[in-house]
Amino acid sequence: MGIEVRPAGAHEVTLLAYFPEDSVLQATLTAALAPLPAARLQPAEVPDVDWVARYREGFRSFSVAGFRVVPPWERQDGEADADLLVVDPGRAFGTGTHESTRLCLGFLRDLAGRGPLGRVLDLGTGSGILAVAAVRLGARAVTAVDLDPEALLAARHHARLNRAGLRLVRGDLAAALRPSSFDLILANIAVPLLVERGDEIAALTAPTIVLSGLLVSDLDAVRRTYATLGRPEVRTDGEWAAVLIQRDAA
Repeated sequence: MGIEVRPAGAHEVTLLAYFPEDSVLQATLTAALAPLPAARLQPAEVPDVDWVARYREGFRSFSVAGFRVVPPWERQDGEADADLLVVDPGRAFGTGTHESTRLCLGFLRDLAGRGPLGRVLDLGTGSGILAVAAVRLGARAVTAVDLDPEALLAARHHARLNRAGLRLVRGDLAAALRPSSFDLILANIAVPLLVERGDEIAALTAPTIVLSGLLVSDLDAVRRTYATLGRPEVRTDGEWAAVLIQRDAA
């Protein structure tokens, strides 16, 4: 379910791995590690902590790309919706604190200043924060897609908190979507998806695409994948990067 690599001295590491409960797990792991005579296996205590509640305790309002991001418990009665993003931090990715989300919000703000956003598609919507931001910036219609049902629950929750009309779709990226249905695509997702399924994203024929979730070191691979669409505009925030592509006129 997750793994953490920790240094443990010269030429050694500790792998802290999390598994579902399984009565035969110890025997299975012992057998799997048998070819590694130096490997030692021992159980680790898992603290009984509500990590979502712990994270919420430290979440405070902040500003990003002209938006004020606030948790529900800090929203003021009667506070106007314009430029306000209400975020209930939970399990789905996207609270506005990560560099990749901030970069996307910045591009969204600038694109809205250049002209109407039109019909927006948010691929891998996670918490739905980018989709809600597109609504705030005047998008005509916003479709948010995610394969994870927990993410869609989070996106629906944020749509209600922000009184933002979103069309939520459970789907595997862009495979089932109709070309020419969107004016702007947002894809703040893992680099392997951006690269391996670049043809699928490009096939939607949106005039404008914002790609994020990549490190600066991934830029060359992403540029090569989308090279035929148009000259990319790149922005960075620390080691993270985002790319804006506006298709060349046919």
